[in-house]
Amino acid sequence: MTLPKQETDAPRVLRALEDGRSSVRLRAAMVAGTTPDPRFVDRLVERCAIEPDFQVREMLTWALTRHASSTTVPALVREVRSERAQARSQALHTLSKIGDRQAWPAITRALLSDPDDEVARSAWRAAVVLVPEGEEPALAAVLATQLGRGERETRLSLSRALIALGEAIVPILRAAMTVLDPDVRRHAIATERLLRDPDAGFEFATEEAKRVVALGRAGREE
Repeated sequence: MTLPKQETDAPRVLRALEDGRSSVRLRAAMVAGTTPDPRFVDRLVERCAIEPDFQVREMLTWALTRHASSTTVPALVREVRSERAQARSQALHTLSKIGDRQAWPAITRALLSDPDDEVARSAWRAAVVLVPEGEEPALAAVLATQLGRGERETRLSLSRALIALGEAIVPILRAAMTVLDPDVRRHAIATERLLRDPDAGFEFATEEAKRVVALGRAGREE
């Protein structure tokens, strides 16, 4: 199915979102964002949950940001409770782009510690965008429970989320530096290094953290 350049007929756009060709789905999502229509919202959200192409998913998110948040946010909040990991992740990603703090109650502790790394990372990014003023320390405390989790990309995502909360994270990081788990200590140290020196780079901060933890362990063994 091709989508004529001037075609904005809602049924045709909705059918194109299901086309087997990613190029057609991409254009359909673009049209849906260029000519917002409340009839598009539920289908856009549903498509986010199953769309295999990254570029199309990003266009679906953009299309949703072009619609009224009063329509999109309730649909996305429902979606973060989906059993499908991609549905949760993409809904959280879209909520972070919309930035409507009415969605804050949907960012639960369960999502912030979701066993799927992509969902958790999306939840961390959404949380630091949506957190109400004054609740940053409480959010930082929850995020700190994920220190030491996963591989490089996951740890970097968490560090960036924590750093976005500013000085509220300092006492929480200092506490994390004293726990027994060396992965947690290294991640906390690296995050504080990045907070103090954003230009240092995550790899450098991580290597420095490894050295600090190793020296600390050696000192206790003497």
